[in-house]
Amino acid sequence: MVEPSFSQLLVLFISLLFLFTTLGSSSKTRFKYSLEKPHHPLDPLTTPEIKRVQTILSGHDPGFGSGSSIIHAMALDEPEKQRVVRWKKGDRLPPRRAEVLAMSNGESHVLTVDLNSGRVVSDLVNPTFGYPILTMKDIIAVSQVPYKSVEFNRSIEARGIPFSGLICITPFAGWYGPDEEGRRVIKIQCFSKQDTVNFYMRPIEGLYLTVDMDKLEIIKIVDNGPVLVPKSTGTEYRYEFLNETVHIDHVNPMSMEQPDGPSFQVEDGYLVKWANWKFHIKPDQRAGMIISQATVRDSKTGEARSVMYKGFASELFVPYMDPGTGWYSKAYMDAGEFGLGPSSMPLVPLNDCPRNAYYIDGFFASPQGIPVLQPNMICLFERYAGDISWRHSEILLPGTDIRESRAKVTLVARMACSVGNYDYIFDWEFQMDGLIRVTVAASGMLMVKGTAYQNVEDLGEKEEDSGPLISENVIGVVHDHFISFHLDMDIDGSANNSFVKVHLEKQRLPPGKSRRKSYLKVKKYVAKTEKDAQIKLSLYDPYEFHFVNPNRRSRLGNPAGYKLVPGGNAASLLDHDDPPQIRGAFTNNQIWVTRYNRSEQWAGGLLMYQSRGEDTLQVWSDRDRSIENKDIVLWYTLGFHHVPCQEDFPVMPTIASSFELKPVNFFESNPVLGISPFFEKDLPVC
Repeated sequence: MVEPSFSQLLVLFISLLFLFTTLGSSSKTRFKYSLEKPHHPLDPLTTPEIKRVQTILSGHDPGFGSGSSIIHAMALDEPEKQRVVRWKKGDRLPPRRAEVLAMSNGESHVLTVDLNSGRVVSDLVNPTFGYPILTMKDIIAVSQVPYKSVEFNRSIEARGIPFSGLICITPFAGWYGPDEEGRRVIKIQCFSKQDTVNFYMRPIEGLYLTVDMDKLEIIKIVDNGPVLVPKSTGTEYRYEFLNETVHIDHVNPMSMEQPDGPSFQVEDGYLVKWANWKFHIKPDQRAGMIISQATVRDSKTGEARSVMYKGFASELFVPYMDPGTGWYSKAYMDAGEFGLGPSSMPLVPLNDCPRNAYYIDGFFASPQGIPVLQPNMICLFERYAGDISWRHSEILLPGTDIRESRAKVTLVARMACSVGNYDYIFDWEFQMDGLIRVTVAASGMLMVKGTAYQNVEDLGEKEEDSGPLISENVIGVVHDHFISFHLDMDIDGSANNSFVKVHLEKQRLPPGKSRRKSYLKVKKYVAKTEKDAQIKLSLYDPYEFHFVNPNRRSRLGNPAGYKLVPGGNAASLLDHDDPPQIRGAFTNNQIWVTRYNRSEQWAGGLLMYQSRGEDTLQVWSDRDRSIENKDIVLWYTLGFHHVPCQEDFPVMPTIASSFELKPVNFFESNPVLGISPFFEKDLPVC
């Protein structure tokens, strides 16, 4: 008799969670956050709108009412860009539409639902090769399939693992050729949760399954024989269960106090105003968090000037570097295959976000079209960490005491998602000098591999191919993280922007002209077409990357602009004909600039699951459209190579990478010259 699995208990847990978070709940605290009507053209679908979409779909296809047709994603189908730009508060909202990704009779559907007319105005069937984002219902149902297999159960029994301590998860399948086409397939790998909640550190190696997701049938079982399952010792990470010997020296609690309250405002749920910034923020099922219509007020003129129409994480690509059976397919597309929104668990007050944070909930559609609450998904807070905005002390003027310094206070919009073993923290940070800093941090658990070895000396001359030993019987498999950002920069308007490559070129001086031998000279090149803007970063061939409006000039004649400032980065080293890289071709370059097209938002394609790489950023850019003095979009991919180490066990400290969008000749002079300093009298006495 097979004992109930963790996955079966998970079904019960999800069902209970669903009851508490659907809008049928009687909790008044949840209704407080439910906006019954939209106030801005880009506001996400409201709960009544989600319900109305489901009703319209049921009239279009009875399968949506009976459950045979499944909703995989539902989001606002945003109005045309120029219509949004022209809209002012008080104007009538543009017609509201929803985009729905669904599965019906084994086929992918991309539907457009007009909420005003109550009709489905478009229903595209299999517009590209691939399937919609997976649902939690998919994952839970598939995780039960192994227990129906006699062969699987015998394999588990042969390994001496009690079924009560078994948990199976569903690594996505990717795409590896025609034998996996024509049906939705998924991989399954199992772990032991006996004596630990950190089951990721106890993989059951050598046993792998491939499952037909729609038939819920096993296609293939690979059993390479038992491999030692790592022990549970040292895998605990929860504070209340840790042994006191692992606690570090106590640090006193700290908090930033604001005696007059926060300086930012959130109007109508999603419109943020802070200092000289205004922007729209919304939760999104796929991207997690979207920033739109970011404008900054010019301190000289008082004019609110557009900087960015829309910015978000478009895809998150994580390929593992183990080509063996059971591992070769582990090359995840976390945004397009599962979604960053549904994996965004409630943020932890005082630890994920400080005391002064403001929280924003998300509302998404269940597979049946029922609104589901994602509470405390995004937080907003002002940050002051002792940083300096600008300063100068003068020592060369006798008799004067000049010590001018200004504290740097910023506004942060944060989301954290737990995509299986990994946690990702996304920060959009706004500075008063007009700079936007985007940071992605990674924490959580490694995806590890079991091994018979307990010490590197046991390996002798044999080195483990897939990664280093990070604990007894545990290999940390080498992998990459790549996050591609869609950045629709609109510098003082959308119609007339250009991308300028500012090259630092070394010049050699002829003998006798100077006591110097060489220097750097700046040369500017305006990218004419999309292929001109396919860029691989190089320290030894340095460029600056400017987005400018050639029709908006400063008093000195410089075009108003912003520049992309890359931070630490990594490039994909996979061959371009490797299946994961074909699908992740957006990592072939770190920078791309494309002509604006409202259908080109997801760097890996709209239908990502089991896609073949036919609808990617690489494909769009290779069309080589004109981009000079046009409405154009910047794409930037930041990345990490991750070679695991012992410090990553059992849960890894956060690692982070970032980039900046910085004004360049956008303002007439330093825009934060006039900010006031802090004085003791302004601060609370505790």
